[in-house]
Amino acid sequence: MQFDKRAWLDRIKQMFAGFDKPLALIVFLLLCVGIVTLYSASLDVPGRVEDQLRNIMLTFVLMWILANVPPNTLMRFAVPAYTFGVALLVAVALFGLTRKGAKRWINVGVVIQPSEILKIATPLMLAWYYQRREGVMRWYDYLVGLVILLIPVGLIAKQPDLGTAVLVFASGLFVIYFAGLSFRLIVPVLIAAVIAVASIATFQNKICQPEVQWPLMHDYQKHRICTLLDPTSDPLGKGFHTIQAVIAIGSGGPLGKGWLKGTQAHLEFIPEKHTDFIFAVFAEEFGLAGGLVLLTLYMALIARGLYIAANGATLFARLLAGSLTMAFFTYAFVNIGMVSGILPVVGVPLPFMSYGGTALTTLGVAIGLIMSVSRQKRLMQS
Repeated sequence: MQFDKRAWLDRIKQMFAGFDKPLALIVFLLLCVGIVTLYSASLDVPGRVEDQLRNIMLTFVLMWILANVPPNTLMRFAVPAYTFGVALLVAVALFGLTRKGAKRWINVGVVIQPSEILKIATPLMLAWYYQRREGVMRWYDYLVGLVILLIPVGLIAKQPDLGTAVLVFASGLFVIYFAGLSFRLIVPVLIAAVIAVASIATFQNKICQPEVQWPLMHDYQKHRICTLLDPTSDPLGKGFHTIQAVIAIGSGGPLGKGWLKGTQAHLEFIPEKHTDFIFAVFAEEFGLAGGLVLLTLYMALIARGLYIAANGATLFARLLAGSLTMAFFTYAFVNIGMVSGILPVVGVPLPFMSYGGTALTTLGVAIGLIMSVSRQKRLMQS
């Protein structure tokens, strides 16, 4: 039997027809940068790169599956996924597993962290709701959306897990905003936030005293904010992470020290260097030039995602793709901000760079859903 090369090529192209080529290329480049940086950050711990490559393979399969699922089919899973996720969060609050002072996990045969489900399920649920209300939207629909959003955010913040709560809140808020929420209603909130930040910075010497209790916040969250304002107040404790990360970034200079030559990383000064603080490792070894290239890749990912969202075939598709795309912006902004010392330290990974199967899988699912929106539009045009 003669081998038909053209037929095989056509078959392979058909298999990957669901992939949005520009978006897939950007993700591939980010993963390559991530593996190169992880190798340097994990020289003292063999096996991490191999584990991450396996995680990438699993993520690739999930991405491929979801890219080929029509958005109309995805809508059917919105309510069950959201309900199931919230139910698991309630179960965590009642009889979850406590580790390092946080109750975030539950054993259902395997130990899982339900809050990861809500990173996808919450924007999916909100996009479904506003799709159902298209054409008959009223002011109270935004209040309903806010309630849908605050239920999982409140449960996650109570665990406590401020980093994940911020990510879920941001992705849901983007859906509500893209659904038509007036920016004039957001401006007063932003003004209040600026006033609050300015007040904390002005009166930090008084309100950061140990005996002062902050309402609605745990002590460790208060310490993170106070340490951000003055890391030198506790250089060997709460401020250690920020100080060492900033030193690593600054020591990289314009062009960096070179791959595998980062002293802060290899002398174990950078904490969590393979996960939350991997940007410090990258910036030390590749410098400002490498940082600009990385930021360009993230900007390209966000630009492509927003382009796909703007051309979505339905309101559901546009809201889902838009909110998930802006979630990547939130991930990158919060992670790089906390490593650079301009935001408090929270547990937010750097997309496609940080080591970890759960976060990588969640991000891959988000990319798969965005590609699903892109594929639907291409099929309608063909």
